[in-house]
Amino acid sequence: MKRINFETGTVTGNILNAALPMLVAQILSLLYNIVDRIYIGRIPEIGTATLGAVGLCFPLIMIITACSNLFGSGGAPIFSINRGMGDDNKANTILNTSFTMVCASAIFLMLIGIVFSKPLLVLFGASPNALTYARPYIVIYLLGTLPAMVSTGMNPFINAQGYSTTGMFSVTIGAVANIILDPLFIFVFGLGVNGAAIATVISQILSAVFVFYFLRKKAEIKVRLLHKNEFSSCLSIAKNIITLGTAGFIMQLTNCLVSICCNNVLYVTGGDVYISVMTIISSVRQMVETPIYAITEGSSPIISYNYGARRPERVKKAGIVMAVMALIYTGIMWSIIILAPKYLIMIFSSDATLIKDVVPALKLYFAAFIFMDLQYIGQTVFKSLNKRKQAIFFSLLRKVFIVVPLTYILPYALHMGTDGVFMAEPVSNVIGGSMCFITMLFTVLPELNRMKE
Repeated sequence: MKRINFETGTVTGNILNAALPMLVAQILSLLYNIVDRIYIGRIPEIGTATLGAVGLCFPLIMIITACSNLFGSGGAPIFSINRGMGDDNKANTILNTSFTMVCASAIFLMLIGIVFSKPLLVLFGASPNALTYARPYIVIYLLGTLPAMVSTGMNPFINAQGYSTTGMFSVTIGAVANIILDPLFIFVFGLGVNGAAIATVISQILSAVFVFYFLRKKAEIKVRLLHKNEFSSCLSIAKNIITLGTAGFIMQLTNCLVSICCNNVLYVTGGDVYISVMTIISSVRQMVETPIYAITEGSSPIISYNYGARRPERVKKAGIVMAVMALIYTGIMWSIIILAPKYLIMIFSSDATLIKDVVPALKLYFAAFIFMDLQYIGQTVFKSLNKRKQAIFFSLLRKVFIVVPLTYILPYALHMGTDGVFMAEPVSNVIGGSMCFITMLFTVLPELNRMKE
């Protein structure tokens, strides 16, 4: 298996070698989510209604993804730092601790989610009509919680060992399976929205089996569950993993909170149709953000490794290359969204009335999207250097302290209606993104300069 050596070669080359396979992996991973919506939105007669119903399941799916990243994205930078320091035994313990926590939390979330699926969906804004489609979908989806979390949560440890192509392949397996199985179960077998959930679960199982096999048999540092007598000695490691992962966890959990708030306000101010509008906007956002995530996550192990190896110049260069790549890409995509939004919207729906409602909402939502890069860059650097407090604070700032209040203030207090819900996002991007990036510059650069002395 091809492996990247973070000690040699140029920083730009290392980032490209790590980020490009991850980009392909993330695009394919995105298909897990959006391919369902593409097919569901085209189910005859009920497509728009079922699309909105699946959108109501997003918060619970986000919680599962957030927990995966809590242990995966929380453990991988610490794993990389210890590898950079030459302590492979400690790195192995970090890997095993993360894996054990992923498995335990997956079983817990599956049971809680299935038992409380109905009240949770009502909390997320489901009307009685939407509930008839949303509940069966999410119950089936929840049966695949363990493989979903193993494939998502453990893949960062494949990339952190330099096997970025293998990390890409692990996602490819599941995504290709989902693309093939979705139309089969939805249309050929006539299972509709439930068929989409079944196809996704089967695909996640295939991906998880590959991830576990590689980390268990092929990787340089191999995975296993912790033994009972190891629990007490790994408590401090578990605490470090959770503390660092909390930043990304909160960021995704707050996305979940924002989704719930938006759905509730949109249902009141615009009705069920605006739940479908938000589902399409969220889908476009996932599609557009995926390469940004790949660029920043692909840069993260290089930043962490060189920080652990006390090579500040390589850390700085990795940060600059990451920022330039992200900004160039975002500028291109932002132009497409503003100038030709219909082409992106029509991926998810052919309903002319729905498209007409989505176009102005999409432009408003993405008005200041380029500022989101500043949040991504700052958060990635803080996480990669194990700066837990800063990473957690800026995760909370943008979503909890800016977006959520504005989601209620703009539509109700300022009487902006549905436009107020979509306006909250660009305002938060400008304020939260700028503050995160500026703080990163004023705290990280002085430390790296001191490291040279």
